[in-house]
Amino acid sequence: MIRHIQYQGLRLLKSERLATPHGSFTRHGGCSPWPWQSLNCSFTVGDTADNVRENRARMQRVLGCRRLVAVRQVHGDRIFRVGTEPFREDQEEADAMITDQPGIGLLIQQADCQAVLLYDPVHGAIGAVHNGWRGSVANIVATTIRRMRDCFRTRPEDLRAMISPSLGPCCAEFIHYRHELPPALHRFRMEGDRFDFWTITVWQLRQAGLKEENIDCAGVCTVCSHDFFSHRRSQRNNAPTTGRCGSIIWLPGAGDR
Repeated sequence: MIRHIQYQGLRLLKSERLATPHGSFTRHGGCSPWPWQSLNCSFTVGDTADNVRENRARMQRVLGCRRLVAVRQVHGDRIFRVGTEPFREDQEEADAMITDQPGIGLLIQQADCQAVLLYDPVHGAIGAVHNGWRGSVANIVATTIRRMRDCFRTRPEDLRAMISPSLGPCCAEFIHYRHELPPALHRFRMEGDRFDFWTITVWQLRQAGLKEENIDCAGVCTVCSHDFFSHRRSQRNNAPTTGRCGSIIWLPGAGDR
């Protein structure tokens, strides 16, 4: 079950299935001016670095993690293990992060793409995936789960997953889908060349071994809801740019609340 929470001026969505601090934040409660108004967490869309650092600090305070890390998301399939490999903040090119280190918040930045948050309660490990349509084509969620298995002995049947607000089937039109999407995903085509990427991700998680009862999908379309940044909506409205929402997950350790 997904819960909507307001705390310290910020609004976020959480899953009751993930018994570790996490959340997908709305665009509200930040300090950035238009057109990034207001909780933009990306350094790459023209907002000032000071604004982004303050917005990230507000999210970090709400969730209570000691450190917040992010990668440079490139719509690929690289998985970065945080805490054991050399790390250049916001410079490492990857689209998923995993860790078993307490206190580290994994931040996914999004404006229509999904953030898929993963929690292994048995081995104390987490993952955070940036999953756009290219991620669905590459099945990055399955790759991330395999990496968690290799690194942390994670068993897919133990994993809990949350799919954040993202591009919904109402707005996910792909008129060139025959060239963009593999035949295995064509079964998820709806009327008017629209695709249900929420169901695609649930299906990919189930194929990777997760139990259906351990998967939560927010079911909120970021194009339709003005509570979230949307790249597609900004293009339709001829807006100069848009910000990026943040989804975060972390593991508490000794001394953490």
